[in-house]
Amino acid sequence: MSKNAENLLAAFQHFFPNAKAIGSYVGGELIEGAGEAIQLFDAATGEESLSYKDGGAAVVEQAAAAAERAQKQWWALTHAARGRVMFEIAREIRKEAENIARLESLGSGKPIRDCRGEAAKVAEMFEYYGGWADKFYGEVIPVPTSHLNYTRREPAGTVLQITPWNAPVFTCGWQVAPAIAMGNAVLLKPSELTPTSSIIIGMLCERAGAPRGLVNVLAGLGLTVAQSAIAHKAVKKVVFVGSPATGARIAEAAAKRVLPCVLELGGKSANIIFGDADLKRAALTAQAAIFAGAGQSCVAGSRLLVQRNVYDEFVSMVAAGAKKIKVGDPLDDKTEVGPINNRRQYEHVMSMIDKGVAAGATLASGSQERSIAGYFVSPTVLAGVTNEMEVAREEIFGPVVAAIPFDTEDEAIAIANDTDFGLAGAVWTTDVGRSHRVAAQVNAGTFWVNGYKTINVASPFGGYGLSGYGRSSGVEALYEYTQTKSVWVETAKEPPTAFGYL
Repeated sequence: MSKNAENLLAAFQHFFPNAKAIGSYVGGELIEGAGEAIQLFDAATGEESLSYKDGGAAVVEQAAAAAERAQKQWWALTHAARGRVMFEIAREIRKEAENIARLESLGSGKPIRDCRGEAAKVAEMFEYYGGWADKFYGEVIPVPTSHLNYTRREPAGTVLQITPWNAPVFTCGWQVAPAIAMGNAVLLKPSELTPTSSIIIGMLCERAGAPRGLVNVLAGLGLTVAQSAIAHKAVKKVVFVGSPATGARIAEAAAKRVLPCVLELGGKSANIIFGDADLKRAALTAQAAIFAGAGQSCVAGSRLLVQRNVYDEFVSMVAAGAKKIKVGDPLDDKTEVGPINNRRQYEHVMSMIDKGVAAGATLASGSQERSIAGYFVSPTVLAGVTNEMEVAREEIFGPVVAAIPFDTEDEAIAIANDTDFGLAGAVWTTDVGRSHRVAAQVNAGTFWVNGYKTINVASPFGGYGLSGYGRSSGVEALYEYTQTKSVWVETAKEPPTAFGYL
């Protein structure tokens, strides 16, 4: 067993002392799969780590039954009681935050300092939605009849949530918290590459007082576990975070059962820098926008649009800073950028750098040389890019930014919108009017002015176009996890009838 495998298993056993392997967390129990072996790898070395068995259709059947039982118990509680349990979940997460962060870093290859921040944010998510549990309610509608007409916000029932490998614990909390706040049960299917931290969140929900089976975590492959879950009659809604191609397949499968979906997909976001901006602050933020998390973020500022009169100066600033960023061991507190999560993605990122250079872009920072050990990619700035190049159109999902020049405001907006994606964007300028004009005209679900990548659970998040549909946070997420029932109560002493016989 490799060192990473030993460390990962030990971190997992902090929560499950008797565990010999990773499994699905179903109905309050850790269940080992019976399918094919899934091999995990240490992203920092490329060596084999733990392996575990695919859960398959059998684990979905168990989880669905557990979820239906738990959802009835959960919905039978008062709204305030559910809110109190959610605050207890947050307390459990905060209490275990360092252990969760270590497990996340070992399992995903993310820097430990990032993982600590994400564990804290997950606790905040349960607190935020715990506060909403008894404050989201229906309305009384003044209909033009003698009826009392009111609406009820009711849970969907059991919700399937499919989350990615780039931010496992963050997206787990991002989806689970609003779903259970509204009275739903959850089948959570994390990426087969990063199942461990999500399993822990499921367990901590029950430790805090949620019914056994309210949050079930399915460890396994998309082709077996996810497909079986989408087809299961217990599932009433599907939420997916990941690539557009996979999202389209999931939406197609869900449509066969007329299941509603929320899809949070990819991005190719434009970070627009005008010549009058605070260039130093913009350069620092531009680095964080693309290089944090090794660029494995759907909202990464992967297209850097810079006004031509400051283009050379600004790109040089960003490239010089990129060369100073500490890339290395995820468990080192000083590491700022860790490895790419898996070899397939690493090869994609490196091939995109090669394509960019072949198309005429120049390496202002970074390298085309492959990592000797692990899946490390140096923070890379591609200069001289045009928006027609593949590196400007396809999501790279790595620490690679394409710097594109522009001349006018109209041109910047046109380039920003010349993409199939619409997840995020930003503008840097001291011209207040311009900042609002650009924010209004760029097609993106989230947009920042003189900043980038500020995300909070209280603010709605989602995309336009190929970046998906539906919203995964803020009050708007509560509408996604409920359905509206209209109730009509006749109040007249002698209401009229259209016809009828006695």
